[in-house]
Amino acid sequence: MTLRSIERFNPARTDETVGAVAVDGPEAVAAAVVRAQAAQREWASTPLTQRAARLREAAARLEPELDAIAELTARETGKVLADCRGEAGFATSLLGFYADRGEALLPDVETDSDRGRLVLRHRPYGVIAAITPWNAPLILTVLKLAPALIAGNAVIVKPSPLAPFGIGRLLAVVAEGLPGGLVQVVNGEAETATALVENPGVNKVAFTGGSTAGAAIASMAGRALTPSVLELGGNDPAILLPDADLGEADWDRLVMATFATSGQVCMAVKRLYVPAARAAEMVEAYVAAADRVLRLGDPLDENATIGPVVSAESRARLLWLVEDARSRGATITELGTVAADADLSAGHYLRPLLVTGCADRHPLVATEQFGPVVPLLTYDSVDEAVDRANAGELGLGASVWSADEDAAFAVAARLEAGFTFVNTHNRTGLAPHIPFGGVKRSGWGREYGDEGLMEYVQTCAIHAPGAFRAGGAGLAANAYPGAAR
Repeated sequence: MTLRSIERFNPARTDETVGAVAVDGPEAVAAAVVRAQAAQREWASTPLTQRAARLREAAARLEPELDAIAELTARETGKVLADCRGEAGFATSLLGFYADRGEALLPDVETDSDRGRLVLRHRPYGVIAAITPWNAPLILTVLKLAPALIAGNAVIVKPSPLAPFGIGRLLAVVAEGLPGGLVQVVNGEAETATALVENPGVNKVAFTGGSTAGAAIASMAGRALTPSVLELGGNDPAILLPDADLGEADWDRLVMATFATSGQVCMAVKRLYVPAARAAEMVEAYVAAADRVLRLGDPLDENATIGPVVSAESRARLLWLVEDARSRGATITELGTVAADADLSAGHYLRPLLVTGCADRHPLVATEQFGPVVPLLTYDSVDEAVDRANAGELGLGASVWSADEDAAFAVAARLEAGFTFVNTHNRTGLAPHIPFGGVKRSGWGREYGDEGLMEYVQTCAIHAPGAFRAGGAGLAANAYPGAAR
């Protein structure tokens, strides 16, 4: 039988082939699940301290590989090299973070009192299917891998066909010191993902990606009663309160929170809300910051801060959104600079754009752009800004910017978002110990933090009620637990 393969081209130089991966069909996926089940039984019986040690050893093995992994990721995704180096390093650190948190949280907890004897155990699910996207493939895979492994699970990763190489190399290094079959990769598109999610040997599904694919995966998992954790899209608002007093560093941070990875980040700023009375001043400051920090160029150029978008289809969609806004009377402002030696015709480049004069109903505002285009909208009252920010079906992230931290927190508490930043946004506001995830149609479950670890265990109880232990008084027939007697 001839194996089908998927080629990946460099989004910055589309005549360059980064590589090709063989597509894993249903039979290959089924075989991977069988191997994972056998490896998981061995791994789950390994003492927790030894599992933690293996994760720390994997992190140490990765250190000398990080530059190569970063360059490979830059070539396949179009993300600039500095971005990919940061991602590779942070992803590696998550292995140690979850090794530590697993040792702290996962041991059995036993209590013995007059109320009874109770043991709480944290048992692994079994085989985890991790379906991951292209835009931050290293972090978004390890956020599933590390907590799942320390908890005693096996993991089968199905990476995006747009970014299989960097994460494939990272996972190969991690797998070297683990039981064979415990960490595996299956490559392909929708057919491969379907075969994995629908396999009865898969015990939980973890997915990060778009809402369309997320809905399909949730439906498949739901039919099999397979639990899932989903992190889907966001249309994140950033509200600058009337008292916001941003210095250059703050404006620079806000601009990068919008345009890092060419805006192709689920928690990037997607809508800017500024007070109408200060709109001209704030637009000027935003444009000036963009000129300071945005340099469009080849991802391997050490001085570039943003590269191309991931595909021709993505670029075409973004251009349609921009032209639609222009046709409705919006003003389009080009941002940043272009590297002198950049050949923008060689790849899927799009100059960063600020769009003013849009209405909330326009597609550029109402949908997630997922690219280097952002609308700036004005408001007359904070209540109005909150109502407009909460409009729509998505609720992943948001931010509030103010000189008064208490005022910012009060507004943040009113926003329908799983994670609200104060005086920052996007990566600069994240930390490994803080849970991240969405509300509304931005998904369910959490990554990061202790909550991200507990997604991969089932808490099971062993209980001897005090009433039925030697010397206990017993309960009246048919009495409810805790009922007064």
